[in-house]
Amino acid sequence: MIGKLHLSKRTVRNGIILITIIGLIYGFWSTYGIEDRIAELKPEPESEPKSSVQDEKPVEKFYTDDRGNDIILSLVRNEELDGMLQSIRQFERRFNKKYHYDWWFVNDKKFTEEFINGTSNEVSGNVKYITLPKEFFDYPDNIDRGKAAKVREEMGKKKIAYGASESYRFMCRFNSGLFYKLPELANVEYYWRVEPYVKFGCDINYDVFQHMRQNDKLYGFAMAMGEDQKTIPTLWEHTYKYFFEMHPELVSKRNNFKFISDDDGATYNGCHFWTNFEIAHLKIFKDPSYGYESYFQYLDSLGGFFYERWGDAPVHTLAFSLLLDVDQIHFVPDTGYAHNPNQDCPRDNPLKEILRCNCQASKDFTWHRWSCVSKFFDVNGLQRPDTLSQVKKHYSYLLPENKNMDRTQPMTTELK
Repeated sequence: MIGKLHLSKRTVRNGIILITIIGLIYGFWSTYGIEDRIAELKPEPESEPKSSVQDEKPVEKFYTDDRGNDIILSLVRNEELDGMLQSIRQFERRFNKKYHYDWWFVNDKKFTEEFINGTSNEVSGNVKYITLPKEFFDYPDNIDRGKAAKVREEMGKKKIAYGASESYRFMCRFNSGLFYKLPELANVEYYWRVEPYVKFGCDINYDVFQHMRQNDKLYGFAMAMGEDQKTIPTLWEHTYKYFFEMHPELVSKRNNFKFISDDDGATYNGCHFWTNFEIAHLKIFKDPSYGYESYFQYLDSLGGFFYERWGDAPVHTLAFSLLLDVDQIHFVPDTGYAHNPNQDCPRDNPLKEILRCNCQASKDFTWHRWSCVSKFFDVNGLQRPDTLSQVKKHYSYLLPENKNMDRTQPMTTELK
């Protein structure tokens, strides 16, 4: 027989407290179920990484209107101030006074106050002055300097143009594959290269940058001629190997091949765009999909800028004649452009008059038999902008908006 259970008051009180606590826990458990506990035990999900677009700073805009980030670009020395001022005054009067594009100057030495003050007073847009890092105007590590010096000496004896010059080779290499890597040019789209001591003898009545952008033109030139083959004896051999044996996938199907070779690629005919007048979109140099940078790296590894005298003009011409569609190459006609010893000047008097040209048609090189401009038009089946009737029919954008403009003050004085 089980006896009676005797509980003290304290025990009863503790039991009541325990039952109350159990009840509270049960109630909380009912409200905050097992699913909630499982969720609580799960690790916190990582926050979504911020979009790379959000991280990027907005691209700096150079102008307040809807124009792109386009500039005038000049590689120039301090001692060339007079020649640079001549070019600026000509270019501003014939083109930039209407558009006020920024003008950026590049030098391998620090610009002097005299140069800065002189040029900034003449440019209608903003100006920028860039000093090159030493490695941009120097030998790369793979060059045997003794061998390069012997080449210069031999070319000097043969009186090959700039054959004995070291700085000229630095310039050609810089213009071939380094200028577009300057950090200051990171946001630049189109550039227009203008050198010291050049002239623009005719009015340029349209925004060349905007015209090229709107018509998908990526490379522009004004003059073309033959290269001295003694300066580039192996350039075509290496170029052909690179594009047609190593990387045929880079070659455009609608290229400008017939402009650069007359014998189906056996040789290079020497025709090249004269790059002292050059307008181009920087993406064709920088974007790997175009293939230019890899081509330059290949050429640079061979040392031909120093062991021969490869110029940026044939390098650019060979590359973009193969990498671009021919209709992405823009001929900039009838500007009256002059760079010693050649000049452009409309031979058709009505055209020369309407463009208010101040140049000698008898000295025009553009349509001379030694010029390669005719070849560019002929092999690609293009209409020539060499008369007013042709311009009205095919290139009306070259003409001033007011065809009946006042001609009581024709330009008869050469700009200085």
